[in-house]
Amino acid sequence: MTCFRILSIAIFISFLVFSAGSSLAQQQESQGRSGPPGGWSSFARGGAVYQFDTDLDEGGSYDVKRFTLEAGQGYGWDPRTSVSFALGYRYDGYSFSRGSGIAAAAPWEDVHSLSLGVPMRRGIGENWSAFMIPSVQSSGESGSSFDETITGGILTGFAYRFGERLTIGPGFGVVSQLEDSASIFPVLIVDWKITDKLSLETGRGLGASLGPGLTLNYQATHHWSFSVGGRYEKVRFRLDDEGTVPGGIGEDSSFPLFAGFTYSYSPEIKLSLVGGVEFGTEFVLEDSDGNRIMKESSDPGGFLGLTFSFRK
Repeated sequence: MTCFRILSIAIFISFLVFSAGSSLAQQQESQGRSGPPGGWSSFARGGAVYQFDTDLDEGGSYDVKRFTLEAGQGYGWDPRTSVSFALGYRYDGYSFSRGSGIAAAAPWEDVHSLSLGVPMRRGIGENWSAFMIPSVQSSGESGSSFDETITGGILTGFAYRFGERLTIGPGFGVVSQLEDSASIFPVLIVDWKITDKLSLETGRGLGASLGPGLTLNYQATHHWSFSVGGRYEKVRFRLDDEGTVPGGIGEDSSFPLFAGFTYSYSPEIKLSLVGGVEFGTEFVLEDSDGNRIMKESSDPGGFLGLTFSFRK
């Protein structure tokens, strides 16, 4: 693994652990800058992305259909102090062509993920804020045992607000993994309004995926904006009890780069067209105890999708 990739992972395993937590915390930051002083709020967001047919190193190819939907409800005592509950669902439908290597094994097909996040934020003094996000997730192929698909984690840290344009701060996360040691990682939070139209922030990208990342946004007009970014993405899940490797573990990791156009129908409703390329994709197949059976990389693969967001 190169130094560039290690640095990318450290930054892009970001501000939030799971999809529900990540989208809601971004929502709360937005409300903290320009939203109401407190009270109840809600949000929903989701999308569908198709990754085109991509060649595998050992022969054969694959394509993926991805879909996510998230919704949440929160209460804010003031713009900087709040607690929320968020539910998320993700579907990844894999199709492997027959070939050699992992394509010949066709180790998994339909993977379902459910997540529950409870983001909490509290203002400390005039400029400091603290956050804590406990979360739990289930990720498994159709036919897997639900009680063997569950993982959990917590992310916590602090941020300092340097005036109206920059918020930055450190933190750390601890996340359990299926049949593997818990992942402990540093967190860097960045919310930087470089100019009135240009901003840089950590958090989710536009794609319908779990991966958080780093995004550069340009507000071209009142309704239209343009974004480019990248993220590190990793999905680890339990396999079907009667599949190729009964009760085993599947893993899909990659480093997508993306660009997107967003149309703001109103301050509450946004629609986006997103496309990009996934680099460094690796598939790992393990047995039910987490022992590696097979590992394979793929060529860069293009993707295209539509997403939406709503908040009130």
